[in-house]
Amino acid sequence: MSMPLLILLFGFLYALLVGLLSFLRREGLSAQFAIESILITLIFSALAAFTSIVVHPVLFLIIIYLITMRVRLLVDVGNSFAKRSNFKMAENIYNLATRLWPDRAGRLIVDINRGTLCLQKGDLDGSIEAFKAILEKTDQGHLGAKYEAAAHFNLGQAYRRKDLEAQAIVEFNNVLDTWPASEYAHHAANMLAHSRLKIKPAESDKDTPDKV
Repeated sequence: MSMPLLILLFGFLYALLVGLLSFLRREGLSAQFAIESILITLIFSALAAFTSIVVHPVLFLIIIYLITMRVRLLVDVGNSFAKRSNFKMAENIYNLATRLWPDRAGRLIVDINRGTLCLQKGDLDGSIEAFKAILEKTDQGHLGAKYEAAAHFNLGQAYRRKDLEAQAIVEFNNVLDTWPASEYAHHAANMLAHSRLKIKPAESDKDTPDKV
């Protein structure tokens, strides 16, 4: 098979696989991702066909992955700084991610991690406002089960730290309804057990997971 056709095959398989995974994660199908993937594939295929510039298919996959996943990758980098309490750098990286034309799912992911950052900084009101705004958009079909469960859990954490026990219990139950097999559900169940026993959570559970 010629190199231009091989690049076309790799590109379309990549778009199909990532699209399928997004569908399975309940993030919906992103038209922006599909358009970006097709355009990048056509560009590299045309370069291989009409110029002397030939990119190995493996390198092509790395390039298309970095371009189409740029927002999620930046969020991961921002999270690594947030875990080290470098909140300013994390916020700067989240801001950069929002300027790189994220699709709807990508923008929601950035917003969720911004809400988590508020929680880590102790800005409980800011965190509550952020997560409530995010969860109001769940009916748009771009917030995957993982991120919806994370939003409910961290909103519950924020309520709990403000001693709003009833609201926290509602959110922890929402975690169990959203994704019962997740890490968030495990910790939410622990929070609910402590609430029913009318005791404070153990220190090891206090700030878990506070991440996405």
